[in-house]
Amino acid sequence: MKDDAFLPLRLHPGDDLRRALEAALAGQGCEAGFVAAGMGSLAQAQLRLAGAPEALRLDGPLEVLTLAGSVAVNGSHLHASLSDSQGRVLGGHLGYGCRVRTTAEVLLVLLPQWHFSREADPATGFDELVPRRRGQPPA
Repeated sequence: MKDDAFLPLRLHPGDDLRRALEAALAGQGCEAGFVAAGMGSLAQAQLRLAGAPEALRLDGPLEVLTLAGSVAVNGSHLHASLSDSQGRVLGGHLGYGCRVRTTAEVLLVLLPQWHFSREADPATGFDELVPRRRGQPPA
């Protein structure tokens, strides 16, 4: 993989983690990417636990132990595991409103030849990833 396919980021206090990743992707002229690695701290988080209809708001300080997923300009899918000041860990879908406390360090893999969208999948009942090469018509 070419070196310019990687985008190391350092996010700052107050940044919305998910929005900042989507903005960084768009700023590179990309529509698709993946988080290769991510860690840092959050002042608050929005985490949707498995099977839950709504996100759970967590107030920090929180440590980002893991961060992974697809990033797209129109439908990211990110998972995180977070620990609180007692060392308890929760994991789930990372929503908007996760505010960086001190820092977040993320390595994005850029996929400039791809476009990611989310489309309804009757088998799962959810909007699921549909990766397409840029310029390829929808199936």
